[in-house]
Amino acid sequence: MANRPVFISTQKNGLFFKQKNIDFEWFPGMATSQKQKSVNSLHESADSKGIRNILEVSTKSEEVLGNQLSAFNLSVSSPKGNSFPLEVAFQGSKVFQNGGPYYDLYKKNPSEVKKDERISKDYVIIHFNFEGEVWESEPKTAFYDWLYINAVNQKLKEDNTNLFNKILDYDAFTDIEFNPKKSLNCQARSCAVFVSLAKKNLLNIALESR
Repeated sequence: MANRPVFISTQKNGLFFKQKNIDFEWFPGMATSQKQKSVNSLHESADSKGIRNILEVSTKSEEVLGNQLSAFNLSVSSPKGNSFPLEVAFQGSKVFQNGGPYYDLYKKNPSEVKKDERISKDYVIIHFNFEGEVWESEPKTAFYDWLYINAVNQKLKEDNTNLFNKILDYDAFTDIEFNPKKSLNCQARSCAVFVSLAKKNLLNIALESR
């Protein structure tokens, strides 16, 4: 058995997501098919607890939208007008006590970036520097959420296929690759925040400034 969070959008004032931790059967193995079995198990367990309309947000998602919403596939525009995969922008903007930002990472693909020893989780992040735009490290998820929500909003504006607009059809989000014991930022949580903001008609206000 395993336990993972499901992030749920909410209409409640002052809240932008709810988190429910769900026990489910885990299918070990690195193969995509095994990950998808775990996703289906997680969603079935969540459904049994009354959580409906769930989208897996990762490269392991069986839904095209969920796959495209992965930080590995979702692009974000920089202050200087450049465009990078969101994961690349986030990792390359980290400033540690011992170095950074490492802008050369912007030119690499997400898989390469994740393996770069300079951004080890053992190093302490002091802030982020996104092509000259500095973000403090507190609140801890603010910079990541900002990047993610801006990226999704841009996709909605550019989307001719109506694919990304379907995010509003979902009420809850998961990321089978996210382990809260090992990581802090989560694309599924950012999706729940995005939907909550959109349904409260607060999205434009939220994006006016940090």
